[in-house]
Amino acid sequence: MNWKRKANAAVRELTGFQITRVAKTGSGVKPGAGPAAKGTGRAPAVAAADLVRPPADPETDRLLTAPIFILSPVRSGSTLLRAMLNAHPMLHAPHELHVRRLSVGLTTPLAARAMEALGHNQADLEHLLWDRVLHRELVRSGKAHIVDKTPANAFAHRRIATCWPDARFVFLLRHPASIATSWHEASPDRRTPREAALDALRYMKAVERARGDLTGLTVRYEDLTAGPEAETRRICDFLGLPWEPGMLAYGEQTVVQKGLGDWKDKIRSGKVQEGRALPRAEEIPEELLPMCRTWGYLDGDEGR
Repeated sequence: MNWKRKANAAVRELTGFQITRVAKTGSGVKPGAGPAAKGTGRAPAVAAADLVRPPADPETDRLLTAPIFILSPVRSGSTLLRAMLNAHPMLHAPHELHVRRLSVGLTTPLAARAMEALGHNQADLEHLLWDRVLHRELVRSGKAHIVDKTPANAFAHRRIATCWPDARFVFLLRHPASIATSWHEASPDRRTPREAALDALRYMKAVERARGDLTGLTVRYEDLTAGPEAETRRICDFLGLPWEPGMLAYGEQTVVQKGLGDWKDKIRSGKVQEGRALPRAEEIPEELLPMCRTWGYLDGDEGR
């Protein structure tokens, strides 16, 4: 039914998990283990929340060491920050990877029993897959550290932190009204300005929950564009890396595609561009006022 799909979508976006139908008694297949329904085009459901746990043997179960995640709302400058970090000789920051949407299906009772005998549940196997995909990407780059900046990761921050207990997090903020305006401008035929504000607010709330749950470094888009050297130095200090001046002119991007990051002319320019002027207080949608206050953007006349 439609209301069930909507409710499940809300749970999925809020927690990173989704509800799945329990298999019939005696089937031998665990909940959430089935394959995608034929003809639907949908991926198998990710593992249920009660299956998620840290790696049993971190040294064996994880190839990656201390991956870096940029947690940010949509249209907050994450592609710019990704490009700047990728210009560092020790950081590989590819386009949005969406690994949290990669799932594992135990499609037969024997497969489920075999993995259970090895000590793996569905979430364990998905974590192995996520780690392997990111590790392969890092090794192919020849660099030392990988950075993932997928905005939707904010909805699954707890699971990401459980998958990689040594993960490091950078929280990227931007004026909520500027985010909403940019989100509307990205697809004006898909969402009205108010719909864009409400949709972007979901991401903002997810990032704020992550900031409350996790330890990390907070960076503001406005500071990044106004003083890129100072902000990239802060980030390098947080990551324990030497600063690299090449981060200020990051160059041409190999992947500029809607859905995998920002594709606009500012990003294509290959260097940091000045951000848009902060909105006046009367221009801020009412729904965004609480987040503006939480993030410190209403301390002055019209901004921070």
